[in-house]
Amino acid sequence: MDISDYRAEVAANRREHGFEAVDGRTDEFDRLWTARETDDTVGEVVVLATLVEADGADAETLLDAAAAFRDVLTDTVDPRPGRADGGEAPTPVGYVTLATPDPDASLLDAMSGFTVAKRRTNVFPLVYDTEAERLHRHEVPRLKGRGIYRRQAIDAERLFDL
Repeated sequence: MDISDYRAEVAANRREHGFEAVDGRTDEFDRLWTARETDDTVGEVVVLATLVEADGADAETLLDAAAAFRDVLTDTVDPRPGRADGGEAPTPVGYVTLATPDPDASLLDAMSGFTVAKRRTNVFPLVYDTEAERLHRHEVPRLKGRGIYRRQAIDAERLFDL
């Protein structure tokens, strides 16, 4: 699939599922989308998502993009346990999807091995293989932490899997 076609499909998905475009641009990411929802397992979440065109991406590209996206997520969502107004802070969840043709095994290993939960945020790097038209996402673990990973599987399917 051509990257521009994939980008258009993702944009249509985000509109269909209630993700709003974030007006403020960042140096690292051209497009940002957000949604605030209540999840039965996780509670209130604020989701931030982006798509990165990364032709020929390697593991370092993915790790750098995910770390930069965590910074954007932290700046966008208040990660404190409780807000000044006494309300509960939402769980910040972020998805940075690299779209690249024929990703190699080291890129997929870096995605799977990335530390998702850090600094009270959850960032999931995903890889979309534009050649095979396949989304690679994190597997849902059998034990602890399943809720956030289930959420990731659902969001990944809604936004990035065609």
